[in-house]
Amino acid sequence: MPKIFINNNEIEFKEGMTVLQACELAGVEIPRFCYHERLSIAGNCRMCLVEMEKSAKPIASCAMPAAEGMKIKTNTKMVEKARKGVMEFLLVNHPLDCPVCDQGGECDLQDQSLYYGFDGSRFKENKRLVKDKYMGPLIKTQMTRCIHCTRCIRFATEVAGVSELGAIGRGEDMEITTYLEKSMTSELSGNVIDLCPVGALTSKPYAFEARPWELKKTESIDVMDAVGTNIRVDSYGWEVKRILPRLNNQINEEWISDKTRYACDGLLKQRLDKVYIRKNNQLVESNWDDAINLISSKIKSTSSEKIAGHVGGLSSFETINSFKKFLEEINVKNYEFREKDFYVNPDQKMNYIFNSSIQGIEKADFILLVGTNPRHEATILNARIRKTYLKNKLPIFSIGDPGDLTYPYKIVGNKTEDIQKILDGKSEINDLLKKSKNPLIIIGESALELKSGKYIFEGFKEFLYKNKFINEDWNSFNILTQNAATVGALDLNFFNKPNGRGSFFDKMNNHNFDLLYLVGSDELNFQKNNEFIIYQGSHGDRMAQIADVILPSPAYTEQNGFFINLEGRLQKAFKATNPIGNAKEDWKIFNLIVDKIKNKNLFTNYKTLIEDSLSKIKENKNIDTLPEPQIKKINLSSGNFYSEQVLIRPIDYYFSNPIARASKTMSDCRIEKIHNSENRKTG
Repeated sequence: MPKIFINNNEIEFKEGMTVLQACELAGVEIPRFCYHERLSIAGNCRMCLVEMEKSAKPIASCAMPAAEGMKIKTNTKMVEKARKGVMEFLLVNHPLDCPVCDQGGECDLQDQSLYYGFDGSRFKENKRLVKDKYMGPLIKTQMTRCIHCTRCIRFATEVAGVSELGAIGRGEDMEITTYLEKSMTSELSGNVIDLCPVGALTSKPYAFEARPWELKKTESIDVMDAVGTNIRVDSYGWEVKRILPRLNNQINEEWISDKTRYACDGLLKQRLDKVYIRKNNQLVESNWDDAINLISSKIKSTSSEKIAGHVGGLSSFETINSFKKFLEEINVKNYEFREKDFYVNPDQKMNYIFNSSIQGIEKADFILLVGTNPRHEATILNARIRKTYLKNKLPIFSIGDPGDLTYPYKIVGNKTEDIQKILDGKSEINDLLKKSKNPLIIIGESALELKSGKYIFEGFKEFLYKNKFINEDWNSFNILTQNAATVGALDLNFFNKPNGRGSFFDKMNNHNFDLLYLVGSDELNFQKNNEFIIYQGSHGDRMAQIADVILPSPAYTEQNGFFINLEGRLQKAFKATNPIGNAKEDWKIFNLIVDKIKNKNLFTNYKTLIEDSLSKIKENKNIDTLPEPQIKKINLSSGNFYSEQVLIRPIDYYFSNPIARASKTMSDCRIEKIHNSENRKTG
C-alpha cells in the first residue's frame, strides 16, 4: 500500500483516497463544511486547507488526491492563518442570530468558529440579505445563513434522485433555491436538514420546540416500514420532539425517510388514553375492571370457532407472541397478520425475507422488480438501489409499472404471461439474467396478492435455484414486505393456513365471526355487521371507531420491543417515553384477561416474555445479525397459473398507518403532493 506522511507520521492509505481521508486515518481532525463522505467532492468552502511540502500555497485536502510520499502538515501557523482567513470570509455575511437559530448547539459553523473565528470583524459594509425560499411543509429556510457548501444540492441530485435544488447567480449574488420555488418531491428530503452545516435549512415542524441539550436521546428502531431504519428518538418529558437518523451502514447508512422523521407528531394526537365501552351505540369512558369483565364474559359465551384475532403492522415481536399465546389459551385458531390476502410460504425463513440483504444490493449486477414500488414500500432500500445504479450502471427491469423510482428502468411486461416467459427462458431479459453473477429478483406483495401469487413465488424460487442463483454465497430470491411486523409474524406462524392463503378473510368478509379481537390493526378492509369488536391499540383510528371495547396500549416509542426487519435482522426498539393515560402494555392486558378466565398468567414478568419470544425466532437469534443461509433444505413447489394484470397496489404513502394519519405534518405533505400532481396535470 502507498504511504503518506501526516505531521511526520508515516500512514498507509488506499489508492483513490484524498488527503483529508488520509488525515482521518492518522487520527487528525480536519475542519470541513462542504465535504461529506457520502456525497461527491465539491471543494467549495476551503476550510480543510493543509500545508503540503513544496507547495507555495495551502491545499484543499478534500479535493487533493493522496499520493505516494506526500508530506502533509495540519498544525502549522500557515494552516491556522489560512483557516482563520476562510472563517473570516464565511462570517462576513452570516447573521448574528445564534440565540434564535434552531441549529444552535448542533451547528458546525459555531463549533469551527470557536477555534478559528475572531472576536471582532473588519467588515464594515452592509451584510448581504437573501430572500427565504419555499421548500415545502418540512424544510424551513433562512438563506441569509447559507455558506454555499452545496451539500443539499448534491444530496438531492445524487442520493434522493430529484434534481430540484440548484444554485443561481454568481459570487455575492449566488443563491441556493428550488427550481420554480416548489416543494421537494423526494421522500428523503428531510435529510438536507441534517446535512446543512449551518442554520440555513432547519426542520419546519420542529422550529422553536426545544434545544438539543434539553432533550433525552434514545436509540431505537423505526416501524413505518419493514426496513428497520436505525433512529434516535429525542423526547422532552413524555413528548417525542423529533426523530433523527442513527448511523448503520448495513441498513440505512445515515439517511431516514420523511415519514420516519416527521410522523412523530402523530404520537401526540388522536391517542387512546382511557378505556371505552360502547353503550347505546356510543363509546363511554370506563375502567379496566369493567372492560376485562365484559371481554371475559363475551369470550366465555362465544364459541372459539367464532372468535378471531388480527394484529397490526406496527406490532412488536413480543406483542405478536403474547397475542398468539393468549388466543391459543382460549382455544382460538383463527388469527392473521396480513391486511390483504397474499401468498406466503413459511416453510423456511428464506421464503419471506430479503435474502440478498440491503447492503448486498450494492453487489448486484441485474435487478428485476416484480409487482413492487420500492420507492414507497421501502424508501431507504430504494435509495440503496439508486446508489448501486449510479455506481455500477446495472440494468433494472420491472414487471408492472411502479412510476418514478428515481433511477431508469425498463418495463418488460405487466401481465402474468410476461412472468411465465421469464420462467420458461423465452423473455428478452433471460440472456442478461443468466449472464449476471449477482442478480436481484425483488417480489412485492402486489404480485403475491394475485391468484397467480403462488405460481409467481414458487416459479421464481425454482428458476433461481436451478440456475444456481440461490447458493451459499448469494441468494437472488427476495421478498419485499411492507410492514414492520410481517417477518416476525411469519416466524411465529401467526396466520391460518400453512399452505399460503387462509380462510380468515373469507370468514371475516362473510361475517362468520362473532367476536373480533384487533391488536393495533387499522388497515383491514372490513365492514362491521353484528360482530363484537375489541380494539387494543394506541390511536383512535379506523377500527377503534367501530369497536365495542377500546383498550389503550402504548405506541412503539413508549415500550421496549423487538422487531425483525425485511432481511431477517433482529433489532430492539427502546422505550423513549412513558405511555399516556391509563395505557397498559399489550402482554399485561392479555395477562389480565386470561387471569379472569382461567385464573392464571401467560407470563410472570417481562423477562419470561422476552425469553419465550426469542426462543421462537427461526434461524437467527442474535441481535443485529442476518440469518444463516439454509440452502441445503430448500423445498420446491408449484402453483396454478392464471392470466392476470400485474397491477402494483398504490400506497397512500403519507397515510399508511394510524400514527402517520394522526400526524399534521404528514397531512400537510399529502396535501402538497396532491397539489403538485394537479399542477403537473394542468401544466
